[in-house]
Amino acid sequence: MIWPFKPKFRKQIARIEVSGAIAGATRNRVLEALKVVEERRFPALLLRIDSPGGTVGDSQEIYSALKRLQEKVKIIASFGNISASGGVYIGMGAQHIMANPGTITGSIGVILRGNNLERLLDKIGVSFKVIKSGPYKDILSFDRELTEPEKNILQELIDTSYQQFVQTVAEARQLTVDSVKTFADGRIFTGQQAVELGIVDRLGTEEDARRWAAELAGLDPEKTRCYNFEEKKPLFSRLISGDRQESTALSAGMNWLEFELKTSGQPLWLYKP
Repeated sequence: MIWPFKPKFRKQIARIEVSGAIAGATRNRVLEALKVVEERRFPALLLRIDSPGGTVGDSQEIYSALKRLQEKVKIIASFGNISASGGVYIGMGAQHIMANPGTITGSIGVILRGNNLERLLDKIGVSFKVIKSGPYKDILSFDRELTEPEKNILQELIDTSYQQFVQTVAEARQLTVDSVKTFADGRIFTGQQAVELGIVDRLGTEEDARRWAAELAGLDPEKTRCYNFEEKKPLFSRLISGDRQESTALSAGMNWLEFELKTSGQPLWLYKP
């Protein structure tokens, strides 16, 4: 659907927030919002990122959509409390990045986790009989240890994903691959350190980022407001919203549990202490 041209959107800044772990639901919401930003011809986008990262493929799709949108829209990324790993990656889709001095960012790298319950299953007398077409079909199975060849296969997968991450950061920030690798070892750093490393352009609040976006779009920062693409809360979160603090914590916990279950065995661009 092509939205009709409405001049009022030319005098507003679009705002999209990416919060929590990046997975399929986040990807779908952000991609749909980016389409509307393009169709309604917003001159600038404020991308607020408060995320520890998430799945590789979903982060890459959001980044790719932002890169395409750059041809038509000024994009400023504002890093919040945390913008790490996959959060950094999607931030590379913006022309400019601003962070708070104390923002936790970095954690550039890849992690893949699996569960080994072999000894527990042995204790309770449970075993699995597996018929498979090849020796690696059940790689990362939870009922046995990884073999050395399997470890090598997974390490190669991780290394390839890592190279993609490093290359994207280098191109987006106009750095050399070798210089990016000096700090792309999984470490975290503050927004102030990120400026020194070349990951972030300026230090400032989200309001500072909004004003910057307005200026780049040729708008008056004093008069320009944001059109906010709000995230729809899950039904469960709305049902338990009586006690806001408790419901927020419970909802966040359940979201993390769901994320952990869905992404077990997947390579992740994720910071999780």
